[in-house]
Amino acid sequence: MQSFFITGTDTEVGKTYFTARLMHTLASEGHQVAGYKPVAAGCELINNEPVNEDAQAIYNACTVPATLQQVNPIALMPPIAPHIAATEAGVTLKLSQLVAGYRQLAAYQPDVLLMEGAGGWQLPLGNNLWMPDVVKHLKLPVIIVVGMRLGCLNHALLTARAITQAGLSIHGWVANQLTPQPMLYYAENLATLREAMPAPLLAELPFEADVTRPLATLRDILR
Repeated sequence: MQSFFITGTDTEVGKTYFTARLMHTLASEGHQVAGYKPVAAGCELINNEPVNEDAQAIYNACTVPATLQQVNPIALMPPIAPHIAATEAGVTLKLSQLVAGYRQLAAYQPDVLLMEGAGGWQLPLGNNLWMPDVVKHLKLPVIIVVGMRLGCLNHALLTARAITQAGLSIHGWVANQLTPQPMLYYAENLATLREAMPAPLLAELPFEADVTRPLATLRDILR
């Protein structure tokens, strides 16, 4: 089984879009895939159960017989920082719980298991627990989704530095265009990142709504 942690340079930079699209691509080539979003904040009640839109997209892309609750065991209602939402809900997020959820999905023996974070890299989970603690415990290589907009150079390089300083490996990064028109000087910014990032560019994602469209660079991503 190959497994990766998907992080982003900020919130709303396309982590779920990339995760779901990669899962659909893998499934189209006959692979068994599972996705894990351990913590999500910002849900709506469906059949009296909290459902997060991003978690639902990842669940829809799974080919193993996991439940939505297994894909997203911690679903918090308000769209705020998860540690604050957890405190308001009287929920304590524990490393053991998040690791156990990952292992439950791994027990389905998918070919690839993708775990997606929330927000950016340094996500607080409360009680002195941070999302990087979970990633480090699981020893997962990291893929960074870079939202290509003003400020992305600083955000991407600081994210990469924090990951390497935590003793984790960066498998690569993805350049995601966030608007129909690319950012000003897109090519120049991309070239700067390709030179400065300590890992290879795995894919460029143009602005595209269809998460089921196969990625052309799949073999590079799973090298």
